[in-house]
Amino acid sequence: MSRWSHVEQAPADPILGVSVAFNADTSDKKINLGIGAYRDETGKPWVLTCVKAAEKKICDDLSAGAINMEYLPVQGYQPFLDTTSSVILGKDSPIIKDKKIAVVQTLSGTGALRVAAEFISMYNPGVTVYCSDPTWGNHHAIFKKAGLVTKTYRYLTKTMGLDIDGMLADLEAAPEGSVFVLHTVAHNPSGVDPSEEQWKKIADVVEKKKAIPIFDTAYQGYASGDLDKDAFSVRYFAHERGMELMVTQSYSKNFGLYGERIGALNIVVKDADSAVKIRSQLNGITRPMISNPPLHGARLVATVISNPDLYAQWDSELKIMANRITSMRTALVDALKKIDCPTPNPQFTSWDHITSQIGMFAYTGLQAKHVEVLQEKYHIYCTKNGRFSMAGVNPNCVDYLAEAMKDALATKGPSVFEQQHEYWA
Repeated sequence: MSRWSHVEQAPADPILGVSVAFNADTSDKKINLGIGAYRDETGKPWVLTCVKAAEKKICDDLSAGAINMEYLPVQGYQPFLDTTSSVILGKDSPIIKDKKIAVVQTLSGTGALRVAAEFISMYNPGVTVYCSDPTWGNHHAIFKKAGLVTKTYRYLTKTMGLDIDGMLADLEAAPEGSVFVLHTVAHNPSGVDPSEEQWKKIADVVEKKKAIPIFDTAYQGYASGDLDKDAFSVRYFAHERGMELMVTQSYSKNFGLYGERIGALNIVVKDADSAVKIRSQLNGITRPMISNPPLHGARLVATVISNPDLYAQWDSELKIMANRITSMRTALVDALKKIDCPTPNPQFTSWDHITSQIGMFAYTGLQAKHVEVLQEKYHIYCTKNGRFSMAGVNPNCVDYLAEAMKDALATKGPSVFEQQHEYWA
């Protein structure tokens, strides 16, 4: 008998497990609306043209002996570090100019959050971390792994709007110095974002509570197609309000580099001396965790961002992705209206919450009982909370999806509002 025989089987990841089930399905009608990865109008993955051009340049430089495959420093690839903060803060950011920022390369956004969590645990032990309810499924686990306690703040109304009053009240009630995890843009899973005026109210509370804001940035540029517009919240807090804050960055979605695991953690502070010391400690966290980060994805991103022609191409391709997602939201709502599909619950007056949301995901209002019908009868796969990855919807399947949703609601009845949460459980 193995000495590890007492180890129990871990439950399947609620998001990645959807793709496992999808891959095992042999139906030619199957649709994957689970994992957040972009697909083109034919349902195929898309490698960006700017990425292909950067790949070619890197291969040419390797062949010429101009670059190599040596280990990176613990903090990461310097050309990447020199450019990544400007994407989120802006090329003319005084914070970057004055070196009031500590930045390290990470294993995408997840790695950035993990390093941030360890840093907070080391230098602010016992602090409580507040995440939106609902939030990305990995948020709580990441901070708990660092020994931190997590709680939630209200985020959604029962009709999938932003519960700004509930959100502000819960943040106001948090202990002074708490950590607030905020979604920079394209909230996951809901796609419901604060307006610019609402962000200003959130900033008021963050400032009053002397909180530590962490902006999780997974969809910059992918959400609206405009890198600057999608960075409003971070730039407002950092530049207009002068707050110290943390910003994670992922280049999985907006570069299509899902498998390269390229990201960064930025910590904005009041002075350059603190930034130097903080980066030394971030390096100290990274070293025993992964030793040093991977090279190739960082090279790809840095090559595109530092080349004006490739950057312009990236910008245009971001608009292509964002516009396709927006068009599929409209197409799905039109298809649902065409067949008189009932809303998830009588409290919804229409399906327009799908088109008012932004980014990769649509929080439909369907529940686990409806998802079961979608999967077992129609081979349509999504998470149990009714979150659809809109990148998985294309013109060839949108009518089929709408019919399946109508049947699921007819078969299982409307969604039941859970009073303890301001969202559909």
